[in-house]
Amino acid sequence: MKTIGIGRLSTERTKQLRKLMNLSFSLHHLCILASPLPPTYSHFLNLRRQPRSSSISLSSIRMSSTNNGGSITSSTSDVTVAELESIFKQKRMIRSKVRKSLKEMDPSQRTLEDDAIQHLVLDAPWFKSTRRLCAYISCHALREVDTSKVLAQILQSSDKDKPGLEGKTLYVPRVEDKNSHMRMLNISSLDDLIANSMDILEPAPVDSTGNPREDVMQASEAVDLFLLPGLAFDKTGRRLGRGGGYYDTFLSKYRKLADKQNWKKPLLVALSYSIQILDDGVIPITPNDVDVDALVTPSGVIPVSAAARQRMECDI
Repeated sequence: MKTIGIGRLSTERTKQLRKLMNLSFSLHHLCILASPLPPTYSHFLNLRRQPRSSSISLSSIRMSSTNNGGSITSSTSDVTVAELESIFKQKRMIRSKVRKSLKEMDPSQRTLEDDAIQHLVLDAPWFKSTRRLCAYISCHALREVDTSKVLAQILQSSDKDKPGLEGKTLYVPRVEDKNSHMRMLNISSLDDLIANSMDILEPAPVDSTGNPREDVMQASEAVDLFLLPGLAFDKTGRRLGRGGGYYDTFLSKYRKLADKQNWKKPLLVALSYSIQILDDGVIPITPNDVDVDALVTPSGVIPVSAAARQRMECDI
């Protein structure tokens, strides 16, 4: 994030600000429990930076709230270093609570919800009409919503009894380093996956013939859909990840690519267990966070953005 109108902030304070902005991406474990976030930040949703201005306070960054379509919806507010630190602490506290709830989740209930969520995805017209998509490979150790059935259906040979599933191009994530650098690479079979150092399945960087796999960022066509993981969500589209910032960073880059290529933006759909849905406004956000367009829960699909409502409610 650029520091806007910072003026003559001391070098030490500038370093402190940059360090705090990176905390939301680099912290993976609970370090500090925080007091509740001030209620003045519960309305933030998809913050947008303003053009450079010399009138902004030397001790703050000025931002404004935007909706899912990207338009400004409220007046600007100043977020100071201390306030950012409070947001990051609050995120760590929520992550700790949600991880505990997931750990305590009954295995039979998890299986029921996994099946319900995947069936909802596979039966949805908006999924059947998708031809190019990015999807995560679920990790049991992380207690993510299972995607094995969805991936298997996408990658299976054409089946006349399952119209709409054949002919899809699939990209899956590969983490390159610990600096929030992730790629989405094309695979055509589950055999294309290998376990990384954390036993998480990822695509090998080259295919069986030794050729580099197609990177979605270098693809000639846009993707229609992202199926996303997360640790917590709310029904306004806020998503809380695990603290690495990989998806927020990648999605921001892909949106810039879509703008540059004049592509229609993909639908961002998160898969969530029922206990991962939190009350609206509980999840604090920073300017780096990317909202989702829709949620798929065991009880149904929840469209959030106008794009999702148009596509899902009209069964397009």
